[in-house]
Amino acid sequence: MELKQIVTGPLDENCYLLLHDDVCLVVDPGDEYVKIKEAIGNKKVLGVLITHAHFDHIGALRNFLTKKSIRIFKKSNVEDEKSYTIGPFTFQTLYTPGHSSDSVSYYFPSQNKMFTGDFVFRGTVGRVDLPTGNENEMQASIEKLKRYQEEITLYPGHGDITTLSYEKEHNVYF
Repeated sequence: MELKQIVTGPLDENCYLLLHDDVCLVVDPGDEYVKIKEAIGNKKVLGVLITHAHFDHIGALRNFLTKKSIRIFKKSNVEDEKSYTIGPFTFQTLYTPGHSSDSVSYYFPSQNKMFTGDFVFRGTVGRVDLPTGNENEMQASIEKLKRYQEEITLYPGHGDITTLSYEKEHNVYF
């Protein structure tokens, strides 16, 4: 599986493409659909994974909704800690509320990669002072994440990638 990161929009949101042969998944199409589409190239989009519904993470989603063959994954249609397979991609969903009540992280066990949206950033966590944010839920989500393998690479919605082991050692919220 190949991974591409595309920084989009005024808040420098990280959109990720997971590519395999002639198909791909899109994680958080924040903005600048043309830029995302150019990076996708000729690959067929099988699904879009939404970590949460803040505007900077779903700005280009409407462009994918017009194609009925594309499956949209979001909190309202996935189960916590359940595995899903779409084409060659297998991932697990992990409810991670705190930044927002609809926050979901997506874990790809065979690649040891997790897409966290605004749940965890390198050295910190997402804000909890926005509507539906909750400090207690954030702490419970962190405790849930700490049960996973430390070698997991975390791909946040903004900023640099990190690892769970780095966060356990350096992030004051852990």
